[in-house]
Amino acid sequence: MDFEFSDDQRELGAQARRFLEAKCPSSAVRAVLEGPRSHDEDLWKGMAGMGFLGIVIPEAYGGLGLGYLELCVVAEEVGRVLAPVPFSSSVFLATEFLLTAGSEAQKAAWLPRLASGEAIGTFAFAETAGAVTPKTIRLSAASGRLSGAKTAVPDGEAADFAIVAARTGSGSDARGVSLFLVDLSAEGVARAPLQTIDPSRGHARIDFTAAPGELLGEAGDGWKIISQVFDRAAVLTAFEQIGGADRALEMARDYALERMAFGRPIGSFQAIKHMLADMYVSAVLARSNGYYGAWALSTNAAELPEAAASARVSATQAFQHCAKNNIQVHGGMGFTWAFDCHLFYRRSNLLALGLGSLSQWEDVLIQRMRERNAVAA
Repeated sequence: MDFEFSDDQRELGAQARRFLEAKCPSSAVRAVLEGPRSHDEDLWKGMAGMGFLGIVIPEAYGGLGLGYLELCVVAEEVGRVLAPVPFSSSVFLATEFLLTAGSEAQKAAWLPRLASGEAIGTFAFAETAGAVTPKTIRLSAASGRLSGAKTAVPDGEAADFAIVAARTGSGSDARGVSLFLVDLSAEGVARAPLQTIDPSRGHARIDFTAAPGELLGEAGDGWKIISQVFDRAAVLTAFEQIGGADRALEMARDYALERMAFGRPIGSFQAIKHMLADMYVSAVLARSNGYYGAWALSTNAAELPEAAASARVSATQAFQHCAKNNIQVHGGMGFTWAFDCHLFYRRSNLLALGLGSLSQWEDVLIQRMRERNAVAA
């Protein structure tokens, strides 16, 4: 069992880092955060030109036909620069839903456009605050027409289409949930932007009024498909969080070495040393769990459910911890708008909720470990 990336994969990561550091300085993140745009269109086009959007899309559909390890490597670099683009929504979610359950016609229609950056996709899941369960999904689908609303849809304002979870059966169990592919330019769809803790990643409320939708997968299989896609997305998002955590740690370390107090770098003080050491431990632990998740994802191993939950939990904890302590190391300056610390703090909290909260994933991890132990016994 080899948890190390190959030379080619590391070179891909180095190439992605050079491109993203050149094209996405913090000023580009701030331009989206403070401005009216939902994302950085030029950066998105550049990433498409580099092939980053179609890494796991088969060549037959205009992608590169590579694997999940390559996507993990690029996801980490996207996280380092806090790229203000719909990468996770379009690549980790919409693309994965199509690859997992899309019909041949749906794949042919949308995957080439996703790979080229011509189209942006997203997943419309939540309808109220709190955890999403089969009971909380009330948006209804009848005769291919959807009615209801979804809230806090990631990149919902910019997306061209959405995979929508809707209720097609009676009762409130998982078998009553199905998935639909909805063209967001169709009649009966209305969108309104929402304010979140991180405006550099747009979110929107989407209202559906008898909007046309195509069934994705089999009717009643929606919840099963969501679980499969979320396990993949959890690993990929973990690498985005690992990239952000590592960069926040680097920022704190660099500042601690250059900031002088009482004639000494503040990094020489024990309290700062301990803080940086704790950040390093959490980042390394997250990377270890991320590598395990990447192995399970790339090999479709039976351990993927537990590995994905482990990666999600540890990466969420690490990014939030490193982003918060980066502010503390910077002291009073860290709380100002002029410093970039708050950009990482914002993104860490946004990603912590994107696929469900930390406590939800902790519960999932415990449950999955119990189930595996019960089978082993």
